[in-house]
Amino acid sequence: MRKSLQLQAEMTQEFGTCVFDVTLDCEDGARVGGEAEHAALVTELALGAAPDARVAVRVHPVHHLSFQADMATIAGQAAQRLTHIMVPKVESAADVQLAEQALIQAGAHDLPLHVLIESPAAVHRAFDIAAHPRVQSISFGLMDFVSAHGGAIPADGMGVQGQFTHPLVLRAKMEIASACHAHGKVPSHCVVTEFKNADAIRMAAQKAARELGYTRMWSIHPDQIRPILEAMAPSEAQIEQASEIVLAAHAAQWAPISHGGQLHDRASYRFFWQLIERAHQTGCRLPQEVQSFFASVASPNRLAP
Repeated sequence: MRKSLQLQAEMTQEFGTCVFDVTLDCEDGARVGGEAEHAALVTELALGAAPDARVAVRVHPVHHLSFQADMATIAGQAAQRLTHIMVPKVESAADVQLAEQALIQAGAHDLPLHVLIESPAAVHRAFDIAAHPRVQSISFGLMDFVSAHGGAIPADGMGVQGQFTHPLVLRAKMEIASACHAHGKVPSHCVVTEFKNADAIRMAAQKAARELGYTRMWSIHPDQIRPILEAMAPSEAQIEQASEIVLAAHAAQWAPISHGGQLHDRASYRFFWQLIERAHQTGCRLPQEVQSFFASVASPNRLAP
């Protein structure tokens, strides 16, 4: 966890903005019987992180015996330093409601929730979960999802190829992405376990972004972060086009304009502004006139948690 925070600080200095979140893990990171001690540790690390760090914590599931204690300790003491709380194994909007109540009891009235959907039933309820106003992002828990099928999905459904070809896995990813976009939430793609293969992670990130509509992606190893950023970042040509259109629109006070022989209005302005935001969030170089738009803007939609 300390190494991750150090890497985040180094890359923030390199890119000029924080390009990935660090999620400190209580669910799988704590030893059995040491849950309270681990919650205290992640709270200490969050409170000690750099002022511009983006730090979150994954707590235990809402029905776990340690959930309430996690929330009381972590959200109760470090809410002002956290970007969000990640809640795993969310099955329904009722689970989100339980998590929200725990935040309120801890005094963290404004802290967003990110949730992990990890079962077929949860995928079925993805739209209801995404509709909850406290939910900011939904992540797909690939390995638990495959395991929940009792062997009906083969093991390669968890691999870098099978997770993009098996119909049940692909359907789940599309449902989650669609639910998020329907309610203005951020879809976060699952992990790729082949962390030594940069080409594999790059291919997965490209497919997630370009074919399935995901705007964030999990990494499980430092070597995965740069390939994810590169794959999800717009190209130089896309940035140049978007910058020209947005600057011309801004000069025209958002009235319709002509650019390259094509008409653009507020519908396309929204698209190109979102492209510029994604470029900024992935540390891409922007024209100075465009970069100035972000001087006082902090966006939660980072791409590599």
